[in-house]
Amino acid sequence: MSTPESQSNSKPHKVLRPETRALHEGWHPEAPGEPVAATWYPSTVFRHPEQGLSADEWSYTRLDNPNRSRLEATLASLEGGDHALAFSSGMAAVQAALHILDPGDHVLLPDDLYHGVRNLIRDQYARWGLAFDFVDMTRPEAVEAAATARTRMLWLETPSNPMLRISDIRKLAGLASERGWISVVDNTWCTPVIQRPLELGADMVLYSTTKYLGGHSDVLGGALVLRGGGHMREHFGRLQSVQRQAGAVPSPFDCWLMLRSLKTLYVRVRTQCSGAAHIAGKLAAHPAVGKVHYPGLPGHSGREIADGQMDLPGAMISFEVKGDDAAALRVVSSSRIIIPATSLGGVETTWEHRKTSEYEGTATPGNLIRLSIGLEHPDDIWLDIDQALAASGEAGNTEALR
Repeated sequence: MSTPESQSNSKPHKVLRPETRALHEGWHPEAPGEPVAATWYPSTVFRHPEQGLSADEWSYTRLDNPNRSRLEATLASLEGGDHALAFSSGMAAVQAALHILDPGDHVLLPDDLYHGVRNLIRDQYARWGLAFDFVDMTRPEAVEAAATARTRMLWLETPSNPMLRISDIRKLAGLASERGWISVVDNTWCTPVIQRPLELGADMVLYSTTKYLGGHSDVLGGALVLRGGGHMREHFGRLQSVQRQAGAVPSPFDCWLMLRSLKTLYVRVRTQCSGAAHIAGKLAAHPAVGKVHYPGLPGHSGREIADGQMDLPGAMISFEVKGDDAAALRVVSSSRIIIPATSLGGVETTWEHRKTSEYEGTATPGNLIRLSIGLEHPDDIWLDIDQALAASGEAGNTEALR
């Protein structure tokens, strides 16, 4: 498909490092007078050529759009995949992935899993006839024991949400390959900056691009990135049909915003990870904190596996205060810089009392706070955490914010 801009645009060579590709893959001006910033194409329809419409021409934005095509090409490049599909939300991408399956098929999912996926499976796909089990994915033997003759998909989320448990992607993707299952890894918390599941043998990577990939709390989106070859070629065709026919696609402007955000992804995430490591260490030593869940800390149960599949330990931290639900809620509501909010991965630091954000009957501890580290100075983040922890009624040496 071509546009006046794309005809003169030559994509950077694939040997370039991902930080460079993030800046130039989606758009790089070549001809004199071309804009440095990519153009936004808001049109929903495109004029047909004289010879009539063919498959490689733009026609209708639900089917494809220049901005979406650029975003998908960039996501595939950064993730090391052959294909990428963009969606209007992370949950729309989840739904599309599940539509590879047929009624009666069986899915294995982590027992510590983003509650939105758990609710979708229970409330919608159970009625549709999908069978499922929630398994401790940190124990490959438990995964094998839970499999049935109808198992078709292995769903991984590592680090897990919200307990930051670590699953061995290489080992579990290998198991899925041996059994003929599709392996899907939700990589939202890591991004390709930290972890690249396709390199570890996974078939498909899922993102809520709303989080770190978007990174500015101003654009909703989702994506699937697939490796090529074998059975995944057929699955890509089916996923693309779901995307185009069901129509849960991002707007051209949302795609444009996402491409803008990807330009700073590597700088943002690495800075956020550095701040998170600093904060996690301080939390672990704080007298008002009972337990810290962060794979970069010594003693984390998944530290060895994390070191083997993650380049950095991430920018998400969960910690349990010494006290009950009320104590955790007091901490969250006492912050001055940190914003009490659901979602994560933005440039601003946010936290929440996770249990009240999840479904009734959740196993998430009532005293657990989920913390997403932003780009503020780590010392300022820590001062705010420290003074907020004092509100829980526990002893602590609090330094006033300046």
